Amino acid sequence: MSQNGQPNPPMFSIEKLYLQDASLEIPNAPQVFLERETPQIEIQLTNGSEALEADLHQCSVTVTVTAKTTGKTVFLIETKMAGIFRIANIPADDMPILLNVTCPNILFPYVREVVSDLSTRAGFPPVLLNPINFEMLYQQQQSQNPAENATVQ
Repeated sequence: MSQNGQPNPPMFSIEKLYLQDASLEIPNAPQVFLERETPQIEIQLTNGSEALEADLHQCSVTVTVTAKTTGKTVFLIETKMAGIFRIANIPADDMPILLNVTCPNILFPYVREVVSDLSTRAGFPPVLLNPINFEMLYQQQQSQNPAENATVQ
């Protein structure tokens, strides 16, 4: 409650966005640059969050891109974009949506840019990540682990 007896308004703000980790490997260079076979691209994405202080949370989106041709890894990009978010006066039931949908939606364009930039700087065509529906991913996760999600506080 504020000093005049009114409830404190909800607060959501971005305190800091940062590239927490980035890695590029071209294990079979320079031979891979002589090949004509188009690599197959595999993308893995995870997101997570942790409480830092009473109203500060770190959220992150991690993407791993692996490009392979027959039996060879062409390149591997791993990147983790993170942010510190100030979240206060939000009902507890709404926090999972903020931490698993809203925050990753803010971070994803930055991850997408890093992946594209790293693949281009490595001498390959840009890898353009398709948009991600974090709300759908969150709902799928909730439906797959209902007992586990019921006990998480």
